Amino acid sequence: MLSTMEAPNMTNDPTPQSPALAPWAHPMRVADLAQRTETKFSIIPSAAVLKAIAADIDVLTLKKMRFEGKLSARGKTDWALVAKLGATVTQNCVVTLVPVNTRVDVPVQRVFIADHSVFEGEPNEDGEIEMHTDETREPLQGVIDLGEIMLEALALAVPLYPRADGAELESAQFTAPGTTPMQDEDARPFAGLANLLKTGDKPDKK
Repeated sequence: MLSTMEAPNMTNDPTPQSPALAPWAHPMRVADLAQRTETKFSIIPSAAVLKAIAADIDVLTLKKMRFEGKLSARGKTDWALVAKLGATVTQNCVVTLVPVNTRVDVPVQRVFIADHSVFEGEPNEDGEIEMHTDETREPLQGVIDLGEIMLEALALAVPLYPRADGAELESAQFTAPGTTPMQDEDARPFAGLANLLKTGDKPDKK
């Protein structure tokens, strides 16, 4: 039975001797990972780190955030990450600007590949280079930053246009004083032709 090794200090902020790291960084040196065992991790950002993440992804607040999973060897050179991310995000409603809470619970998967040539693309029949679009695959570097993966997964999961219950966008009308405002129907293709046909007139033929 394979044993597991917990990644140390996952609930703490980065050490003071790493000033260049982002507040949410949790770098794992690949050379330190055990080939024959899984490396489990559980990241629970502190209040200060949650505030920094919220500012970075432009949301009001973050609460109850946890990123946990495992790293394991895939073959002799590659590594796989399987995890889940949970967080409660507060944003402004795009319609009313009132705070809206959203619960995020998403799976996260990555495969870190040592052979970087697979990311260079391959020529198709026309000689054009086609790039690989599998977003779960990344080039393996000397360090796997769990914090960056956590931040990226959260940013992708946060709603782009949060709305409060019952909030709907209304059509806006812009016009000069004394003129009839243009409606949405007027902006559609062939709207003018449709109006002529309704009144019995026909457009001039040239």
